[in-house]
Formats: sequence, C-alpha cells, structure tokens
Amino acid sequence: AEIINFHHGHPLSAYWGGGTLSSSDGQRFPASVKTVNATKNPKYYGFGTGLTNYSWTSDQYSQYGSKIIPSTMRDATYILDAILDNITELEILEHTSDTHGYTDIIFALFDLLGLKFCPRLKDLGSQKLYRFGKVPEKYKHVAPLLKGVIREDYILKNSDEMLRVAGSIKLGWVSASLLVNKIQSSKGLNISSNPLKEYGQIEKTIHILKYISDEGYQRKIGKQLNKGESLHILRQFLFFLNESKIRIADTEDQQLQADCLNLMTNAVILWNTVYMWKAIEQLKIDGYPITDNDIAELSPCRFEHINRLGKFLFHSRKRMKLRPLRSFK
Repeated sequence: AEIINFHHGHPLSAYWGGGTLSSSDGQRFPASVKTVNATKNPKYYGFGTGLTNYSWTSDQYSQYGSKIIPSTMRDATYILDAILDNITELEILEHTSDTHGYTDIIFALFDLLGLKFCPRLKDLGSQKLYRFGKVPEKYKHVAPLLKGVIREDYILKNSDEMLRVAGSIKLGWVSASLLVNKIQSSKGLNISSNPLKEYGQIEKTIHILKYISDEGYQRKIGKQLNKGESLHILRQFLFFLNESKIRIADTEDQQLQADCLNLMTNAVILWNTVYMWKAIEQLKIDGYPITDNDIAELSPCRFEHINRLGKFLFHSRKRMKLRPLRSFK
C-alpha cells in the first residue's frame, strides 16, 4: 500500500490516470502439485491442472489487489473483492473487465454500491436490451432492439432487500465473492437473485447504448484493459522460478506467493516511473520537444533492464539517491 500511495502521488502517474478507474483480469498458472483448488482446463494446462491469479489494476498501472481463484470459477464472482477491500489512497469509482467479469447481478451491485461498471462485452449484437413498458411512438424504429421488459414494480417491491445485500457487502459483514456465489447459485430460489438481476439489466442496457454510441467511451475501456494485459507480461517475467508453475499446495501460502508477486510488480512499476520522470525532465532541459500526449502514451511495464536474479533487501526505510541517467551522446 505504501508503494502504491507513493506512486499515486508521483507527477508522472497523473498523466496515465487519476486513480479512479481500474480493471481486473485473470492470469493462469499451471500447478505441479496436488491442491484442492487447482482445476483442469485443457485450453491452458493441457492434461494438467492450474490456478488463476486474479488481479486488479488501476489506470496508473499500480496493482492494488490480487487473489488466487480456481480457474473454473467465473471472474465475476470475485470482481468486487479488492475494490471493497482497497486500503490504498486510490479512490476507485469506475471499473472495467472483459466478458468473464460480467453478470447482470454484478451490474446491479456496482450501482447499488455507488460505483460504475463498464465491461467490454463480446457479441454485443446478441445482447438483449431492456425497456420500461411500451416504447413511445417517436422511438418506434428502435423498438425491435428493446426486446426485454423491466418489471419496475417488482424491483421497487424488493428494493429494501437489495439495499440490505449491498449494505452487507459494503460494511464487510460478508465478502462480496461469497455472497455473489450464493446468489448466483440459488437458481432463482433466493429472493435477492431475481430483483438484482432485473435491476442489473437496466444498468447493462444503459452501458451498451453508451458503448456503441460513444467512441471515447470505447477507447477508455480498451486502453484500461490493455494496461492490465501489459502487466500480465511483466508478472510472467518476474514469476520465472520453477518454470512459472505453482508448487505450493496450501491455499494460504498460494495467496502469500501471489501477494509477493504483486509487491514485486508494484516495485518495478514505481522504479520505472521514478526514472522515466527523471529522464523526461532531462530531455526537456536538453531542448527536446515533449508533449503531454507523448508522456501519456508511455508505459512503466518495461522490464528489459530489470535483473531478476540475486537477493533484494528491504531493511531500510531511508530514501537512497537516484542513480545517474545513462548518456547516449
């Protein structure tokens, strides 16, 4: 958290984002030991088993959460966990993911918690759009697209129950992933499932309509998801020991390993950010024209210069002097 907070206050980080938008995605690692949460997935593990390291990335490239989950579980089950458990200075207000992080219930919970959910959905043409009652005559041309009908009275009737569910998650009485898993596996028997799903269909419809009509909105979502993908490559570079396979059977130790990988990823991001900013300042002094747009397109996910071998000691809180920049003149 201290590394992320320092990075959040760095002047270069502000060019990449304000720390209010984030994304999450899973990265799969094969397991070479028998463990209760490892699952089969031929697409990624062949004849073996593996686990998913689900991580949360801010628009400033910092990683504020990481969780080991079974590869057969849908990402949407866990998507709220790190956002609600965030202990950094990042104020996450908007979140995106790919299709695996979406369900109608997740749309509803995000809105009830005062957050914005804006996933990138595949096969938009097959998504059902919803409306309230009959479509007015002046909008008759879009009526064929709005095939679903929202039962407004049903949502209002169960509004107290939906708020109770959101409040339980917000106050930490129950983890978001546990409650979401219970709701989504209830198959309609739980009173919370249907109203939340129907409420989420409203938010999903609004999101889809904005996504297909606002190019800037599309670019913002795509750009943020690309940041998460670039960090996958960095984590793969750092997690090289034992052929990048998980060899720990205990679930708590697996999570500890994921947290350590998260720590090292943030350390590299901060290191790169500090030295990139120093290089930018020196280039400006030397008279090179550098615009804000140029800086915004930079990425601190580079690792060609990182030595991942040897021992790293973190025994001192005293700030060290920066190394001199390399000169190519």
